[in-house]
Amino acid sequence: MTALTPSTHPNKRDFQMAMVVARREIRDSFRDWRIIIPIFLLTLIFPALMNFTASRLLNFVSDYGAEIVGNQLIPFLLLVVGFFPMSFSLIIALETFVGEKERKSMEPLLSTPLSNGQLYAGKMVAALVPPLSASYLGMLVYMVGLYFSVDWRPELQLVAQTLLLTTVQGIIMVAGAVVVSSQATSVRAANLLASFIIVPMAILIQAEAAALFWGNHDGLWWLLLGLAITAVVLMRMGLSLFNREELLGRDIDQIRLGWMVRQFWGYFSGKTQLGNGRYPNPITWYRQTKAIVPQLLPGMGALLLALVGAAVVGVVMAQWFPFPEDLKNQLSGQNMLTNLAGLEVYMSALPLFILGQNVRALLLQTILGIFTLGVLGVLVFMLPWGVISFIAMQFYMAGENPFQFLLGTIIPHAIFELPVLLLIGAAALRWQTVTFAPLPNRSLSEMFILRAAEFWRIFLGLGIPFLFLAALVEAYVTPQILQLVYGG
Repeated sequence: MTALTPSTHPNKRDFQMAMVVARREIRDSFRDWRIIIPIFLLTLIFPALMNFTASRLLNFVSDYGAEIVGNQLIPFLLLVVGFFPMSFSLIIALETFVGEKERKSMEPLLSTPLSNGQLYAGKMVAALVPPLSASYLGMLVYMVGLYFSVDWRPELQLVAQTLLLTTVQGIIMVAGAVVVSSQATSVRAANLLASFIIVPMAILIQAEAAALFWGNHDGLWWLLLGLAITAVVLMRMGLSLFNREELLGRDIDQIRLGWMVRQFWGYFSGKTQLGNGRYPNPITWYRQTKAIVPQLLPGMGALLLALVGAAVVGVVMAQWFPFPEDLKNQLSGQNMLTNLAGLEVYMSALPLFILGQNVRALLLQTILGIFTLGVLGVLVFMLPWGVISFIAMQFYMAGENPFQFLLGTIIPHAIFELPVLLLIGAAALRWQTVTFAPLPNRSLSEMFILRAAEFWRIFLGLGIPFLFLAALVEAYVTPQILQLVYGG
């Protein structure tokens, strides 16, 4: 049997076996009245309540000539009608692994010849089908009721966006809950961790409501794309983390701070790599750190593509939002030389200031990326390059030479700064995305500590020295080149 693993592509056999698991789970779910009755009561009663609310709302706003407000709120109620039944997917998904483990019904299933991927996919489909069916039915009841009560007909684009948003949000919640269920040791712990899923989704509903209220359907398509990417990432994470041996062998999780500190220090100091109980000398430590660099090349390539994308976005944004004429007149080499002269009194403190700014930006990029699986980290990395391309395009639109601007202000120190930013960013990205591809012979916690130690080795051992060199160039060399470029 071909296993559905992260390193292989799924085939027809994998889907067939996953559907076997899904049919079993769906049949059991429909037999449990404690799950089905609340879902379908919400499917019938909640749409009727929203229908009543919408009709009363339209009557109320019509008395004040504000029909447009009511018409914009009706689509939001449609989104809410679809979301509430989907919230029950968390209950089913949280029960998929840890619930069966507590009921002692997991061992027979895990002893089958099904692969980890087939089990994971089948459990996901089973947790998604009942609440998603209820959501579709509830939205249909709501729209039919509005058609007969207030003669409201939704646009095809609105129906498509609402159905797709509900589906993708359901996949995200189920994928996240299955990850929690496979890693938690009790239903109580899984229910507590589920708040980290439902709270962000509730906030997301508010953002979607604002977009619907203002009629920003283009923004909803972009939001849908971002949610689809998030769903794929979470499914990929769940498939990487799911392991039946760990699921059966894990009884309780403990926070072992002493073990965590020892593991981190062992990897960071190089003591673990030597394996003889001794600490490496500085030369050996740097050789060990240098050996990490080739593993960061894929991440550096990804960040380089993100940089190019940021530059393109900056150029496009400059064309959409050009500077006013009075500000364009100030984009000249003479004004830049005048501003440069005002910095001469701070020149001695400028390198440390530049180094501090870069370090703070990199730490912010790393911390945000840890909590968002690398997404915000990449966005923070892209931000300055987008701003630079935006300003360069403004110079071009003002009749100045943008390449002259870049040569005089950015390129001299970017030659030193950009490679180290890519290196540190790649190490951070590798740490932030450790859940996507953990090593089979290490636990997730050990891999997280290992990637953290590698990041700090790169940051402190290679990043800080080269960032200081780039700061010296930016403080003392770049101004001289700027004067040569614009002063002749």
